[in-house]
Amino acid sequence: MAARVVPVEPFDLTVFGATGDLAKRKLLPALYHRMRAGQAPADSRIIGAARSDLNQESFRRMAEAALKEFVPAGDLDQRAVANLLAALDYVQVDAADPAGWPNLAKTLDGSTRVRAFYLSVAPDFFGQICERLQAADCLTPEARLVVEKPLGRDLDSAQSLNRRLASIFDERHVYRIDHYLGKETVQNLMALRFANALFEPLWNARHVDHVQITVAEQVGIGGRGAYYDQNGAMRDMMQNHLLQLLCLTAMEPPAAFEPKAVRDEKLKVLRSLKPIDGLTSVIRGQYRPTATEAGYKEDAGNPDSHTESFVALKAEVANWRWNGTPFYLRTGKRLRARMSEIAVVFKEAPHSIFPAESGWAPPNVLAIRLQPDEGITLSLTIKDPGPGGMRLREAPMDMTFAAAMGAKAGAMPDAYERLVMDVIRGDQTLFMRDDEVEAAWAWMDPVIHAAETASKPPAVYDSYSSGPEDALMLMHQDGRRWRDIEA
Repeated sequence: MAARVVPVEPFDLTVFGATGDLAKRKLLPALYHRMRAGQAPADSRIIGAARSDLNQESFRRMAEAALKEFVPAGDLDQRAVANLLAALDYVQVDAADPAGWPNLAKTLDGSTRVRAFYLSVAPDFFGQICERLQAADCLTPEARLVVEKPLGRDLDSAQSLNRRLASIFDERHVYRIDHYLGKETVQNLMALRFANALFEPLWNARHVDHVQITVAEQVGIGGRGAYYDQNGAMRDMMQNHLLQLLCLTAMEPPAAFEPKAVRDEKLKVLRSLKPIDGLTSVIRGQYRPTATEAGYKEDAGNPDSHTESFVALKAEVANWRWNGTPFYLRTGKRLRARMSEIAVVFKEAPHSIFPAESGWAPPNVLAIRLQPDEGITLSLTIKDPGPGGMRLREAPMDMTFAAAMGAKAGAMPDAYERLVMDVIRGDQTLFMRDDEVEAAWAWMDPVIHAAETASKPPAVYDSYSSGPEDALMLMHQDGRRWRDIEA
């Protein structure tokens, strides 16, 4: 049975940086899909705002080209495309120049709809744009602001950014996007835990041996060399995406599935993380060149770079539920495959009743796969079919969403589809709060400082491998091993 689509009221969404990669690759396709599904009304307005010298028609041509490039041909419905293009407008503005802003105010003037401003621009422009919006009288009392990472480079800059945003927008109107939280499987993690009586009694240190969270990418840093070399894997991925996944895995049951309750519980996890002493339990790496591809240093344009393209670390949540259960987190570029997964590894059975020749009963693993092929698997030990005695083998209970829900592969909604609609609905559940961002930086800052002041460079690892050998030792010294990185 198809899910019921609940439409929102017509809205005005202004996208700053509307000619950039994120708008073309993600935001415009997301709005197209929601409009095609009937959730975003066709009489809504999407106003592109950027420095490019465009008008409404040239912006519409750019948007149409983006849809053709980033929406599968089989999903392009000409009526839905026409509806989206008709909803588009464009205003040329520059954060550093007061010209153009009165035109934006005039475009928005008189509208009593939900008004949202999506800042798909570098964080350096967040404060300026907000101040220009206020000075041009573009803001209504309920206007909403959407900002993308990076939300600061450290705790001090994150606090400074939060104060600047708070001087113009109330916190209940600020939406800090982490697109991982919009993924269908991440939300299913909460459904799995809190809508089923089966798992919650086992979701603790008494039954869980450890948790692995992996976000592996097959691509290198590509054209992001200058940005990436200033930030590295710890700032780009660990401080936000992976810590958010850890929070959702480790948090206590919230009183209700509503923004304050969910975000309060995530904040408690961040504040319960045991500090890491220097680079203890932290492994950093850089990918080396192949016969045909440049290595990290060449991609970054910095032959002396000590910035990591890979990081693995061991985190511990110091509370009653998780004390003694480690969380192993790893992320990297140019690895064997593109894969994002949360694996909850349960403890082995306390006693085996089967003879040695039956084989080993491996621990049960609940794997929540974010990409590709979103879904959940639970590995169980069963008897190998056939005569000849009791032989044990591992078998997965597989709920790949595309198969389980009767949907074709690749048909799962993109995270941005849900998140943009949540902004319009005013639902902040899947967005980060200011104190969450600051708590994550407070934990990561000492680790990043230790890395930046370390004399030892990151370990070099082979491109398209599982990362540096030292990362394997991080697990082996605890008598554990990483799950394979596989497509």
